Amino acid sequence: MLQDEAVHPADAPHAETPDPSTMRAHYRAEGLAESDLAASPYDQFARWFKDATVARLHEPNAMVVSTADSAGRPSSRTVLLKAFDDRGFVFFTNYRSRKGRELAENPNISLVFPWHPLSRQVVVSGIAERIGRDETAAYFRTRPHGSQLGAWASDQSAPVASREELEHAYEELAARYPEGEQVPAPPHWGGYRIAAETIEFWQGRLNRLHDRLRYVREAGEAAGTWTWRVERLAP
Repeated sequence: MLQDEAVHPADAPHAETPDPSTMRAHYRAEGLAESDLAASPYDQFARWFKDATVARLHEPNAMVVSTADSAGRPSSRTVLLKAFDDRGFVFFTNYRSRKGRELAENPNISLVFPWHPLSRQVVVSGIAERIGRDETAAYFRTRPHGSQLGAWASDQSAPVASREELEHAYEELAARYPEGEQVPAPPHWGGYRIAAETIEFWQGRLNRLHDRLRYVREAGEAAGTWTWRVERLAP
């Protein structure tokens, strides 16, 4: 007689699915006051980014990037921040990917940095522009050799027949550009810089009375300059 196979609890036919409405975290972090903020939102971001790094969060530079096509249909995915300064936030991608195609139609973009262990998130809205090819090439040279080949092998967001087809394309490139040989940056691959129009700093607080302080960019007195106004949002 065959013995019954072991059934993992998650695979049991009557296993209950967890109820998300009962899942609650109680935030007890220190608050965020207007007097705590840096004059520039990019300086404030640098402070919080350092905190996330010191706290050893997994990939603190991971951010959710949301774009929309010309009809307003949104899409989101997680990508990695690769640079930031007072000009904006930079990430790299295939320009023919879904986000690349959508940004070509509609350059409005939103970024979210979800630093859950710190009860913090940063929400950025702004306009995406492609960076220069020199800047893209300089970054591309810093990528691991395998990642360089992957940028060529993957027609990002396009349907692919099989995993084998993808790996075959990679192997052909590996033979063409062996380890140690310079790989050129693909012409269809590069960076975007997001010039922020608003940057919100969200700090979780007790009883869901969270602190939400948002920098809003406003035109300065001189042409081509701007200033930042801070407003508090209800949680």
